[in-house]
Amino acid sequence: MFGIYRLNRWLWGSLDWLFPPVCGGCNRIGFRWCPDCQQQVTRVPEPVCPCCGLPLSHPGLCPTCHESQPPYKAIRAWVVFEGPIRHAVHSMKYRRNAALGDALAPHLAGYARKLGWRVDLVVPVPLGKQRMNERGYNQVGLLAKPLAAMQGWRSSPQVLVRRRETRSQVGLTPLERKENIAGAFQAEPARAAGKDILLVDDVVTTAATLAACSEALLKAGARNIYALTLAMALPHHGLQIV
Repeated sequence: MFGIYRLNRWLWGSLDWLFPPVCGGCNRIGFRWCPDCQQQVTRVPEPVCPCCGLPLSHPGLCPTCHESQPPYKAIRAWVVFEGPIRHAVHSMKYRRNAALGDALAPHLAGYARKLGWRVDLVVPVPLGKQRMNERGYNQVGLLAKPLAAMQGWRSSPQVLVRRRETRSQVGLTPLERKENIAGAFQAEPARAAGKDILLVDDVVTTAATLAACSEALLKAGARNIYALTLAMALPHHGLQIV
């Protein structure tokens, strides 16, 4: 698995030599993700809710998770969704910057190692058919596949599918997001049953999508669901940015 990852890195490196890349965070030529942008990312401040990963003023569960236990075991995000990482995510999603996922995955893998989660299977949050046709790829898969390879985990995007198209979550309230995504996913029991599964997404805002995915996986017999995202949109950012 790691050998395939090294081959992919070599192929990306060859393309970078032939066609000089542009940094997804600042458009600097010669890098897909430049050192300056890496230095400017903001880590999610501690302490965080052990369940949803939201920063808190003191240790313990946040009020929302205390009131109603989410279906996932834990969510964690590498950095805050602002500055260069925000531009990078938009570059992957809307500007066909497929190479950027490979450049960011090592940072996500380094963070994942520190979490110490037991993982049997890595599953990217799936796109609907319409968005997949528009983009030509799932930007989350560009992160999940190399992340799994670097960690020595199995990657299986086929485990989870969207069984219906949904509206964009942009601009929706937390309740509207939850209603919009409810029941949108279906998991395959033959692949999910008994597994500790790591869900991967690019950005978490209200966690409505991760909750819906987790519910589908648990219904299919998964044991525990963890979620790892590239970035987290904090409450003061509002809901218009993802």
